[in-house]
Amino acid sequence: MLKASEQDAQRMFTRRALFLASGQLALVGALGARLYYLQVVEADRYALLSRDNQFNLELLPPIRGRILDANGVPLADNQDNFRVEIVREQTADVAATLGALSSIIEVPEWEVRRVLKEVKRKRAFVPVTVVENLSREEIARVAVNAPYLPGVRIEVGRSRRYPFADIAVHCTGYVAAVSESELTGDPVLELPDFRIGKSGIEKIYDLSMRGSAGQRQVEVNALGRIIRKLPGDDGEPGRDVRLSIDINLQRFAGERLSRGTAERIPVDDPRAQTALEQAPPEVVAASEPLDTVLINADGRIVEAESGAAVVMDVHTGELKALVSIPGFDPNLFNRGLSAKDWEGLLSNPRSPLTNKAIAGQYPPGSTFKMLVCLAALDSDLATPDTRFFCPGHLELGDTRFHCWKRPGHGSLNMKSAVEESCDVYFYELAKRLGIDRIEAMAKRLGLGTMLDIDLPGERRGLIPSREWKMATRGEPWHRGESLVAAIGQGFVLTTPLQLATMTARLVNGGRAVVPRLVRDPVDRQASFPSIGVDARDLDLMRDAMSAVINGERGTARRLKTGKDQPTVGGKTGTSQVRRITMAQRAAGILKYEDQPWRDRDHALFVGFAPVEAPRFAVAVVVEHGGGGSSKAAPIAVDILLETLRIDPGPSAPLSAAPLNSAPAGRG
Repeated sequence: MLKASEQDAQRMFTRRALFLASGQLALVGALGARLYYLQVVEADRYALLSRDNQFNLELLPPIRGRILDANGVPLADNQDNFRVEIVREQTADVAATLGALSSIIEVPEWEVRRVLKEVKRKRAFVPVTVVENLSREEIARVAVNAPYLPGVRIEVGRSRRYPFADIAVHCTGYVAAVSESELTGDPVLELPDFRIGKSGIEKIYDLSMRGSAGQRQVEVNALGRIIRKLPGDDGEPGRDVRLSIDINLQRFAGERLSRGTAERIPVDDPRAQTALEQAPPEVVAASEPLDTVLINADGRIVEAESGAAVVMDVHTGELKALVSIPGFDPNLFNRGLSAKDWEGLLSNPRSPLTNKAIAGQYPPGSTFKMLVCLAALDSDLATPDTRFFCPGHLELGDTRFHCWKRPGHGSLNMKSAVEESCDVYFYELAKRLGIDRIEAMAKRLGLGTMLDIDLPGERRGLIPSREWKMATRGEPWHRGESLVAAIGQGFVLTTPLQLATMTARLVNGGRAVVPRLVRDPVDRQASFPSIGVDARDLDLMRDAMSAVINGERGTARRLKTGKDQPTVGGKTGTSQVRRITMAQRAAGILKYEDQPWRDRDHALFVGFAPVEAPRFAVAVVVEHGGGGSSKAAPIAVDILLETLRIDPGPSAPLSAAPLNSAPAGRG
């Protein structure tokens, strides 16, 4: 028999064994109940979840709408984007494969480094883009060598294309990758190849041009690898936007403006070779790429001009050309702009990123003078027969205000004052008018206001007033400042678009036409209100502007067109940027042409044609170009003649012969 102590130990062991067995039984029972619950009670739910994990939804980016010119020519469209990708799990050595690929097509070293970093961060089966935007020839070379490029595959997507590059970039704008600040929660924006509008029409109409994304189901395994793709919804493409500009006129105006008074000749021309040998290195560098060069009358290489040109239908407000030079290639932004290229655009003193037609603000110079005449006529402070004598200057207090013609113009009436651009005549009008009446007429003609064109970045310009000066400078308005404002100098700033609008309102019968870049199927000729100016006063200004070119003393009289060409009217303008200082005169700098480019005068011209029945208005600004009559006027007249050649209306076809003669005078 067992001892009492051994019996107690046996009973304790038995109890513990029972407790352990009960615990194990309870645990097994709980697990069994849970398995029953999951596999029987929740079977349908988990089957659904399993199917959801097996099939994922894949977003399909929509096809972006196109931008078309007035004739339906694509200014921005979409093209196949051939790209090469690499899958890490399908190649034993990614670096070696990239090296072999580099011997077939060009793969920049920085791209190789990027790919090597990216393949380490992603799963082995996820493809990584190596290069994109390849030509069909490059893709063919890769396809032929595919057996020797393990892990490399070719994919086709869609990318934005701007076939005219810099010619219309300030109208179309450009697209680029979505930045973090632009993410709104829309999953389409997170697609790696998706692009949105960053400027121009691309930005203003971005949402409607995007369209709606499609989607399709893809079957994946437990690791997320795509096994197969199923048919789905392709989504809706974005809508097209048709502009009013004519790309042929746009191209002509841009080339004519950039050429200025120089001649463009092929680089292999003997004159070009001689000029290149004599030119400083910085001038040669600025002329690259050297397919052609610009040669001035002295046989020297010169840089292309910088500025803006606007052509506008005076009755509908449609813009036929909206040019800002220099421009830039928007395709670079779509492909990915390098830091060097971006720095080059930012540091360029001629500001290629700025749309000067709507955001460039310039003193209007003498192109402002018709407005002052209308203010005087409208206020009954002068008549067409009001005469003033110009001795070459006017005294006001202890200040002498000079006319551009030092000997003076003699006695002039209002029409001849505009024709000869006499500053003293407008000083006299300003003494009677004051700045308030000038400001009011300027606003009626579209200056100093937002014209709400379909482009971002428009600037208001500045038409000064007493209240403005007190609010911004804390100083009262001085009488002499009205005199300076009357010749378009001082505080006055306008944009080329505003100057074209002013001209259109002057010659269309006094209708407050507004500029439009996007074509509207509705004819709005009769919907523009009157600016409230007497028709006889407008006729007087139109006759005076005609005399500027067609009169015997006009500042642009040498640009008078031939018998087989339409008659052009307009007004020259030269706005001073900086005076020649006494120190510069002592150093021998006596002409504005001898000053640094940034210190030279701006050249301006506003015009219209035909004089007998105006249809188109033009405004041209040549930045730091010098005299308006010698630089801007010939460009503007050539652009007007080309506009009428392209769109002759009811008239017979016009000669396209450009004018190259330089006018006399300064205005």
